[in-house]
Amino acid sequence: MRDDTTDRTALRGDCEQCFGLCCVALPFAASADFAIGKPAGTPCRNLQGDHRCGIHTKLRQKGFGGCTVYDCFGAGQKVSQVTFGGQDWRTGPPGQVRRMSEVFPAVRHLHELLWYLTEALTLSAARPVHADLRRALEKTERLTRGTPEELVALDIGAHRQEVNELLLRTSELARAGTRGRRKDRRGADLMGARLEGADLRGASLRGAYLIAADLRGADLRGADLIGADLRDADLTDADLTGALFLTQPQVNAARGGAGTRLPESVTRPAHWTP
Repeated sequence: MRDDTTDRTALRGDCEQCFGLCCVALPFAASADFAIGKPAGTPCRNLQGDHRCGIHTKLRQKGFGGCTVYDCFGAGQKVSQVTFGGQDWRTGPPGQVRRMSEVFPAVRHLHELLWYLTEALTLSAARPVHADLRRALEKTERLTRGTPEELVALDIGAHRQEVNELLLRTSELARAGTRGRRKDRRGADLMGARLEGADLRGASLRGAYLIAADLRGADLRGADLIGADLRDADLTDADLTGALFLTQPQVNAARGGAGTRLPESVTRPAHWTP
């Protein structure tokens, strides 16, 4: 268990400590995001013997844009170094690649929840539920340290629902101080929506479909973006300062520029326009 419940260092991918699990465990189909397809448990053809990607600096040019928006939230190194004690799938016993491929997605889900819970604990407005959030964080962290058998058998959906109730309460408390009417667009279909310059301060956009939405110059300060699909959304000059539960994969999947204002918890993608 981490001593500092607001420290997300362990929830950021560390490829040096991972055995390329995202390139092995996860399946993907040939599409606009992937030049080729492959089943789960099969190494990507671009994965080298040292567990590094052979085209890492040219992923988008080579048709593997989907790889550039993925983030494991630190699950890769947890499974590699903790769950399997540093024994990789290349040199492990028969069936090792299958077991690691089954465990990795489960731990990735748990680490994503740890990311949200850790952020929730940084919000002073959510202080009334901080004790419950800490208990949920400790339970989730404990689950990540289960045996491969325990992790595969875990009911992720049930645990996610339990945590989500707390996160929803956290969101309500954090957004309560937003002035004016807070828009509720939870789960809304906003694909391609024209929202340039929209006032979305404190809005609930949980699970909203914002694929290719025009959000140029939009004010998203304090908006709840948990689970929102921001693929190809234009965030040029948008203000996401203090946006709730925004993750690096969401930012990576969107478009933006130098004028886009982001929370400190995420970094500006290298592929965004200057």
